[in-house]
Amino acid sequence: MHHLIVCYGHPDDPESFDRYYSATHRPLADRIPGVRTWHAGKVSTLDRSQAPYYLVAVLSFDSRQALDDGLASAEGQAAAADIGNFATGGATLFVTDGFIPSA
Repeated sequence: MHHLIVCYGHPDDPESFDRYYSATHRPLADRIPGVRTWHAGKVSTLDRSQAPYYLVAVLSFDSRQALDDGLASAEGQAAAADIGNFATGGATLFVTDGFIPSA
């Protein structure tokens, strides 16, 4: 599995971010071809200090090729282009190539 990780910075208006993310952005992400599973959650720290991110989303694909194809699709491009419409705190995107197996 390969994962697209999207880390959203703290928005100027969290309530507006949450509404837009739920009503507009999430449906766009739902349409990206090749996504096997995905989840998103608000971030907190163990010591209750401010976390570096507001929300993190993880989109899982069967392979790097499936991830690249999904992001290159019209649906993937629409979701990527939408980030600037609501993520006033910015967004950092990166890819992982699965998990390191335990010993």
